[in-house]
Amino acid sequence: MARRDPLEDKLVVLIGGGGFLGTCVAQALLQRGARLRIADRHPEKAFNLKPLANLGQIQFVRCDVAGPGSLDALLHGADAAAYLVGTFGANQQALQADGAGRAAQAAAAAGAQAFAYVSAIGADPASDSGYARTKGEGEALVRAAFPQATVLRPSVLFGEDDQFLNMFAGLIAALPAVPVFGPDARLQPLWVDDAAEALAAALADPRAHGGKTYELAGPEVLTMAELHRRIAAAQGRESRLLIAVPDALSGLFAALPGTPLGADQWKLLQRGSVASGTLPGLAELGIAPRPLGLFLDRWMTRYRKHGRFGDKREAA
Repeated sequence: MARRDPLEDKLVVLIGGGGFLGTCVAQALLQRGARLRIADRHPEKAFNLKPLANLGQIQFVRCDVAGPGSLDALLHGADAAAYLVGTFGANQQALQADGAGRAAQAAAAAGAQAFAYVSAIGADPASDSGYARTKGEGEALVRAAFPQATVLRPSVLFGEDDQFLNMFAGLIAALPAVPVFGPDARLQPLWVDDAAEALAAALADPRAHGGKTYELAGPEVLTMAELHRRIAAAQGRESRLLIAVPDALSGLFAALPGTPLGADQWKLLQRGSVASGTLPGLAELGIAPRPLGLFLDRWMTRYRKHGRFGDKREAA
């Protein structure tokens, strides 16, 4: 007889579950037989999950963790919960720190057995980066409210429809010369599905993973310059001119209003996103991460000249 999954028929609340990572986590949990309550400012972003769920297995709730509404009702009856809210924009303190602490408090009051907080590699309450600082503060607030919470610190996440690879891919496809900011910055990109499986594994076994912090990173370290070259090659544009932008000029660009690279993002890029090696990682969660190269050629097909009907060597 097949072993029953520990999350089967358990109610899991995903706060921020309508985002890029959240919808992947939802799929991993649905596969385990969990019941889901997806809470998000825009829960309709996750409506595409409906066909994957059985009748009554998934519900959607509109929620603003920075608003005046109570999180107590949202967490009522929860067996487990995960906090996936994150932003590079305004309200970082409210969304990534204060809201996370209140959610952990509500989960503890509701009697939840597991709580996971999605932080980031480099999280540090003493950081001069607002993003890293509030993620670090969020970790502390979550642990104070729910001591057996699991903290997950992922590196940069990639996926077929992400806003990371596709931003660079679009520029490389459209421009004869592409600036590369932080060309020597080191990243350890992680496939979003592997991150989702890691979170599901943490919630499934809080006795083993509760109270611990994990760094979630992919199997290879790439510089920003190497990443651009690999994207260009997958499009058949190996000859595309990639211009390394000096750090001083990158800093000035990031300080300008309305640019795609904000000052906070530039600080994070300079520091890179590579596992420290001092914390447990994906192996301890039973995950063997898959490399970017396994997917990149297929995902870049739409950016090639004539798409899948053309030879990638013919791209211009």
